[in-house]
Amino acid sequence: MCARGGTLLCADCRGALPALTPPFCVRCGAPTAWPVNRCRECTGRRLAFATARAAVAYEGGVRALVAAWKERGLRRLATEAAGIVVERLPPPTCDVLTFVPPDGGRRLERGFHPAERLACELGTAWRLPCEQLLRRTGRSQRQRGLRLAERRGNVAGAFEPRGPAAGRILLVDDVYTSGATASEAARALRRAGASEVAVVSLARTIRAPRLH
Repeated sequence: MCARGGTLLCADCRGALPALTPPFCVRCGAPTAWPVNRCRECTGRRLAFATARAAVAYEGGVRALVAAWKERGLRRLATEAAGIVVERLPPPTCDVLTFVPPDGGRRLERGFHPAERLACELGTAWRLPCEQLLRRTGRSQRQRGLRLAERRGNVAGAFEPRGPAAGRILLVDDVYTSGATASEAARALRRAGASEVAVVSLARTIRAPRLH
């Protein structure tokens, strides 16, 4: 972020990452003016996950960090990303971690899957098992550039379980944008038998300041 030599993420840059601080929407985790069970962003939506939380706002230096990690091949930033999540979010109450499965083409381009790497690092830090419980059906296109309504329609039926799922599952993704992808992945896990699905991501897009 600062372009100085040394570590991938220096202490100054790490400390400058825009934190997400309460109050939050209880359901989707959007910053709000006061605690609410539903905010403007999730009211009227049938979200399949119980809660969603992120460690930092997807703005400023976080965008540079994510771009370096996902698009420029700095795979070791997965460890830094997991450290940021562990520092800023409480340990989850769950039985197993999983992740939003990769698009095959993007995985071939990058040579790795950021959400999977993040989930594995978090599993190690929290001493929880990490398993690939979902796969893509091939029905969706890339979400980037799509409007909110288009995002929801694009991911409909995009995931299917690889087998039975049980208990409380933590679904990991790198960036939470609209919640459409996370909700559809959570829906597939619920169909497979999960009793509850929570979502954790490194970063979250802030659609409006302090939604209420």
